[in-house]
Amino acid sequence: MIATEEDEDMRLDAFIAKNSTLSRSRVQQLLAEECIKIKDKVVKKASFRIKAGQSIAVRLPAPVSYDVVAEAIDLDIVYEDSDLIVINKAPNMVVHPAPGHREGTMVNALLAHCQDLSGINGVMRPGIVHRLDKDTSGLIIVAKNDFAHAALSAQLKQHLVSREYLALVHGHMKCPSGTIKTLIGRHQQNRLEMAVLQEKGRIAITHYRVIEVFKDYSLLSVKLETGRTHQIRVHLAHLQHPIVGDPLYGRRREKIKVPNGQWLHATRIKFIHPRSQQMIELAAELPFARQRILNNLRRSEKVDN
Repeated sequence: MIATEEDEDMRLDAFIAKNSTLSRSRVQQLLAEECIKIKDKVVKKASFRIKAGQSIAVRLPAPVSYDVVAEAIDLDIVYEDSDLIVINKAPNMVVHPAPGHREGTMVNALLAHCQDLSGINGVMRPGIVHRLDKDTSGLIIVAKNDFAHAALSAQLKQHLVSREYLALVHGHMKCPSGTIKTLIGRHQQNRLEMAVLQEKGRIAITHYRVIEVFKDYSLLSVKLETGRTHQIRVHLAHLQHPIVGDPLYGRRREKIKVPNGQWLHATRIKFIHPRSQQMIELAAELPFARQRILNNLRRSEKVDN
């Protein structure tokens, strides 16, 4: 790929992510593995500022054997064909292996269910096109081959994938619907958390609509325009309406007991099938425990809109 005048002074990782199907984190992995060259010279710094006219070459390492163990774990499969699979992920399930979570993840279960998964995201995250937090339940797309993975990743970058969530939050929103647009990045004091920043963050856009109102809580429909880490959780906490049960951004004392963390569910997803080009629209029911919380609120705290 060749940098143009519009790309002048752009970070190398951002430039490659913009002009490919690779995520910035994957680009940074490739830089560390000496897989990226400028004018035949290996570059390792993600922050390297490119110049117009420079030629950037990216070498994708050959797929290697998975060192992740396949496990026979039940999956709630909402849709599946030869190119992709859509899972209704249970709360308290980690998506892919990581330090401290080598087993029991969705990827472990997928390796037992599928013979092949896309290798674009590397050994630890085969087929993973986008993520859900451990305690967020609901729909997640997994690619079975690189063709599907590249096409779905491109749709995500172009905001062509519609993702709708249900979120139970504290308090009552000032407006029945709205858009939250901020910069999001790592918290300056706690690197395990994300935060709304005034500068140097990445743009994050979340749309919300109030569905039901209770005495102390509200049920929202939330749509992502961008997909930053913890985006919905950070944005709602920023508005002083954190998600019920959120262990990072929520309130320490909860009147409602919420098992498995934040009450957040990816309820609908809509995308263009990479091969047939047909629109696919899917929905997933709430986990039983979260539906029970909602039913209890409807019986005891329902407020007429």
